[in-house]
Amino acid sequence: MASLLRAIATTFFSLLLFLGISVSSAQASTVEVKLGTDAGMLAFEPSTVNISAGDSVKFVNNKLAPHNAVFDGREDLSHPDLAFAPGESWVKTFDTAGTYEFYCEPHRGAGMVGKVVVN
Repeated sequence: MASLLRAIATTFFSLLLFLGISVSSAQASTVEVKLGTDAGMLAFEPSTVNISAGDSVKFVNNKLAPHNAVFDGREDLSHPDLAFAPGESWVKTFDTAGTYEFYCEPHRGAGMVGKVVVN
């Protein structure tokens, strides 16, 4: 009887642990933003992303390099280094709700700007 109770308790706690890990990893997500559109335009694709606090944005160099992503006054979110290679990427996590505007330094004058809206 004692071994049956131990087996049930072990199974129960294993299930709780599994569910806890699944829920915590499912809460945060990553959204991809392309640097340069598939059509070769000087734009972020998409130009606006809506995420939840704790989510991340993965910036991926796509076309017409070089590109970067700069958030005025937010060095912690900015990636001032230029990406030249297709597929070059970096990830930034947004922990605080708000609207964060960014731009590509070489192409800001061409209108290459974007926005991350964190709920």
